[in-house]
Amino acid sequence: MTDHPPGLAGLLTEQGIDAPRIHLVLAALSDGAWWTPRELVRATTVAHRLVDATLTALGAGLEHNGDRVRLVRPGDYAGFARPAPADPLAPLLAGHADAAAELRRLVDEAPPPLADLDHVTATADTALRRGVHLATRFALPGARLLCVGDHDLTSLATTLVSPGAEAVVVDIDERMLDYIDRAADRLGLPVACHFADLRLGLPASVARSCDLVFTDPPYTPEGVELFVRRGLEGLTDPRRGRILVAYGASETTPGLVARTQARLARMNLVFEAVLPDFNRYLGAEAIGAASDLYVLRPTTRTPAAATGGGAAAARVYSQGANAKEATGGLGEAGARAVVEAATPDTVAGAWPRDAVPEGVLRVDLADWMAAPTEAGCAAVDLTGGWDALLGRAVLAGAAGETHVVVASRAPQVRDAAGQQALRAMLEPRFELRFLRNTPGPRGTVVVAQLTDRGATAPEDRLLWHCQDRAHGSLPATLREGLIAIAAESGRPVNKKTARTRVAAEVPWASGHTLLDLPAHRFPALREAARRLVGGLAEPAEVADAAD
Repeated sequence: MTDHPPGLAGLLTEQGIDAPRIHLVLAALSDGAWWTPRELVRATTVAHRLVDATLTALGAGLEHNGDRVRLVRPGDYAGFARPAPADPLAPLLAGHADAAAELRRLVDEAPPPLADLDHVTATADTALRRGVHLATRFALPGARLLCVGDHDLTSLATTLVSPGAEAVVVDIDERMLDYIDRAADRLGLPVACHFADLRLGLPASVARSCDLVFTDPPYTPEGVELFVRRGLEGLTDPRRGRILVAYGASETTPGLVARTQARLARMNLVFEAVLPDFNRYLGAEAIGAASDLYVLRPTTRTPAAATGGGAAAARVYSQGANAKEATGGLGEAGARAVVEAATPDTVAGAWPRDAVPEGVLRVDLADWMAAPTEAGCAAVDLTGGWDALLGRAVLAGAAGETHVVVASRAPQVRDAAGQQALRAMLEPRFELRFLRNTPGPRGTVVVAQLTDRGATAPEDRLLWHCQDRAHGSLPATLREGLIAIAAESGRPVNKKTARTRVAAEVPWASGHTLLDLPAHRFPALREAARRLVGGLAEPAEVADAAD
């Protein structure tokens, strides 16, 4: 092309050495086809803002059909087409056709993204590229990969292409934990899923247990730092580990990238590699529907564990209830109404100071979740973005009665199905009441009343025993409870027998407490308790004296 439209000539001059980003858009348009701006973003990885600027600059050189455009004279722009850089992974990807087909199915059928968690779906090809890159760059057989959040199914992709590797997923999204667990069971993949609100920390059994970390965090500087810190917390030996981070930002906001990278540099992490546009997304057009892949290597001065959490780490997302700009939490009037109705001796969460009488014990939410707090009556505030902790906040405490305040839109309270799932998590140890429109039209208070263990059936007593020790190892509490109930029934079992039965009935419980067990496992736990207690009807097994 010899004559640029004036607007395009000015845009190219303005871009300077970055003009090839505009060339990519022009080269795509030169095929003469109709394009939407979103399609151009995904095809070129150029940010939506720059694509729009290019289309505006072309002016009368474009014809329009609704939201689609094409060049009037596409041949005039053919000279902008350039051969794509060679992809070093391409030959390796070709050897994983079956995995690629399976990942396309998995991505297509996965739960939709949640805006409140900054979800954007990565393509199936991206999931495969991640798995192949990890398998090529690192010795994965016998190693354990920690996925700090895994909406993009990196755990499944990696274990699909690398036999012998294990993966651990830690996520707050119960839908994804259920989906990944079911997919891993169907495919026979060694993937273990744990629930956690990463703002409060990793599950204890995951900490210091993994060799490699992958995360696609919220793209706020605070979100990237928090997720990377959780990854560091999960490494067995940070000096030998790596943390791979998918991070994207528009080319028009280099200051945001600088702030994010500065946070990582202050953690003494080495940027071992930055692979541009490695990850592609079905969305995120503002950042070109793509993100880079950072390979970070800890040094001897990198902190081995995460620091901070709780309210200070609450606002890590870019939108929704947990965005930095969001407002939330109980106001003083609402908090006062809850306190006056419940008359608690303990409150957990961010309660306005003037709403809580003198003498009432205040507990930080992170501390409440970390260890049982003895209380006669406790009130827990989970408004302002902590709703996912509802069931576990009840299990974590040691109160005769617990009043938990959540937003009425929370899935555990907004309809009968959610309430039934919450009961499945908390019964038989707790009886629940749901106080809608309390303390206001957008709130709900869940009242959990402690029940009498002795009044329940044997299988319920076993569950009650485990729920009473929610912070403990689930296989251990099941084993101890089974031994106690067997003794009560007059058919004692020894430790070895109890251990064998528990391992056979609930192999998926290994490494879990009730607080990090995904919600979809609770109905299976109830059924396992029934079978374990039912097995006591078999001939008694005499306790081994050695035990």
